[in-house]
Amino acid sequence: MTLASVQGQPRAMDALQSALRSGSVHHAYLFAGPEGVGKELAAVGLAQALTCPEAPEVGCGKCTSCVRLAKGLHPDVTWVMPDDERVSRGLAGRSDFTGTPSRELRVEQIRQLQERLALRGLESKRKVAILVSAEQMNVQAQNAFLKTLEEPPAETTLILVASAMDRLLPTIRSRCSKVYFGPLPVGLVARHVQQERKLDADTAALAAVMSGGSLGRALALDVNALKERKDVLTAFEALSGNDIPALLRFAEAHGGSREDADTALELLILWTRDVSLAKAGALEALANRDMTALAEDAAKRTSEAALHRRHSLLESARTAIGSRNGAPRLQLERLLIELCVEGR
Repeated sequence: MTLASVQGQPRAMDALQSALRSGSVHHAYLFAGPEGVGKELAAVGLAQALTCPEAPEVGCGKCTSCVRLAKGLHPDVTWVMPDDERVSRGLAGRSDFTGTPSRELRVEQIRQLQERLALRGLESKRKVAILVSAEQMNVQAQNAFLKTLEEPPAETTLILVASAMDRLLPTIRSRCSKVYFGPLPVGLVARHVQQERKLDADTAALAAVMSGGSLGRALALDVNALKERKDVLTAFEALSGNDIPALLRFAEAHGGSREDADTALELLILWTRDVSLAKAGALEALANRDMTALAEDAAKRTSEAALHRRHSLLESARTAIGSRNGAPRLQLERLLIELCVEGR
């Protein structure tokens, strides 16, 4: 596990390796991009390159220092993450906390980090801090962290890993060197999913497409849910403005929670893409290749303008639900009425 082993992010890796070669490593980095695309792996790789005694500025990935760092055990590399993240990774138990483990990075954690960074390195000249889910810092924590960014300890590199960069204060973002990570290539995700989950090629490819280029999401996708998508898409294509109760039942079935609604909308957005491809005759590019017949039938019944409108409405509904201001079921009901009653 070194920077060289991070796949699918050539631009980000080129920027980091160039900084290492030139000796112009910034005191603070912000690794920004979707979840599950290699940001944390890159943070580990950068930390190895900065602390490895065998291959300085590169990181060998094999020495005792690099191995311990990858396991979170290096004395000069501090990991900071929300308590619930520590629990999910098996680094702590729920019994270690009073009440529910916090989803936030708290000011107390930032102060503890500052105390550690003030100490001299035990094994390495350079100290590194990796803040996982940095966007989870609450306001007090962010304000405290600003002091470290403004007056960083000597020989220290801070790496903020964030999936929602806009949640960080502008003053924090402006003081970090930003490295952007994009969605991984679908083929790369599909190969990893097929190997690690022992899936057939078509199912792995579908998981890769539905994950939006996130290997983490693809590996976590419920295979049974992938199979159930046929029922969802068939029911959706059967909806009609003449059957309002059916519209409401569909919204009720998939609007029980934000997560359920987002999953359904993501599936429908992908399906709308498939119908558009079928209309263009590009059947080999369909994500839901096992539903080619339904895609072709839907393409015959739906105009290009209607597909464009459908896509816009689906994205709007997803944004409304994701903002936490829109009730999932209500948003789905509104979407379906606009699509089916006011013109699909």
